[in-house]
Amino acid sequence: MTLRLAASGLEGEAGSIPGRGAVMFDAVLRGLGQVMFQNNSYAGLLFLAGVAASAWVLAVAALLGACIATWTAIALGAERALIRAGMYGFNGALVAIALLTFLEPSALTWACVVLASVCATLLMAALQEAIAQWKLPALTAPFVLVALLFFLAAARFGRLVTTGQLPTAALPANAVVEGVVTAATVGEGVLRGIGQVFFQANLLSGALFVLGLLVASRRACVMALAGTLAGALVAWGMGAAEPAIRAGMFGFNSALTMIALGSVFLPSGWRASAYALLGAVFAPFVAAACTAAFASVGMPAMTLPFVLTTWLFLLASRGFARLRPGAGA
Repeated sequence: MTLRLAASGLEGEAGSIPGRGAVMFDAVLRGLGQVMFQNNSYAGLLFLAGVAASAWVLAVAALLGACIATWTAIALGAERALIRAGMYGFNGALVAIALLTFLEPSALTWACVVLASVCATLLMAALQEAIAQWKLPALTAPFVLVALLFFLAAARFGRLVTTGQLPTAALPANAVVEGVVTAATVGEGVLRGIGQVFFQANLLSGALFVLGLLVASRRACVMALAGTLAGALVAWGMGAAEPAIRAGMFGFNSALTMIALGSVFLPSGWRASAYALLGAVFAPFVAAACTAAFASVGMPAMTLPFVLTTWLFLLASRGFARLRPGAGA
């Protein structure tokens, strides 16, 4: 079969060197798409454009991270189908963006991006083996763990300079209601919440990410929008600060959770959608708890709340007969 463009990107086998290069690039783009569970290179390209709309250097970092992570998987002989689907690229892309967001861009930082992207693939494989007995996906846990490792190591390596965007280390303190939440707050929070999946609080970036989801899967797009809206509304109801809601800080974990539960891992139907919405509502509480816990060491929680919430809800779903495949709508 020769290469051809299909609904999700390139399909077929390549015999020539240019063809193999095209397949490799398609896998890298799919890796970017898999940040939001989309095995679709067009979505990955739109996600990359969304990052570039906010900061081109982060787009370069995302592309480099996805390339390095994918090449590592190829070099070590990972399963071909997983490589083609981009399953080894998305954690590398996220960890690269994270390092360039929280560490000053220097030659040493870029070298750390390469090393961290390699480590993301190794940790992806390790976690897949470690949690196989529970039949759970690794999700973005490799990205979170590798990023935290480098951020904590920066405290002891004088040549890794932080950008000042890491949280200030402090004991958790009681929050106060700050600002007035309006419809504009919630509207911007929804788009920025989807953008924050890639660390981007830019409205244009969020719009491009939504478009990428729409191109790949209308259901995933609806789940993402509903999830980030649920996260914003829960945060508002619980008295979170208006600037944080507007910036989407309570939306992105909910968006990822709802995509995962509502369009990827559970059978389609209204029960699964309602269950996914429950996960999206629960995620802001996990996010607030993780943020408070990590504040003592000045570390960001990133997508850890999404990982923990999704793992919990997937494990719990096995005890509910109406959430199992074949249960009907």
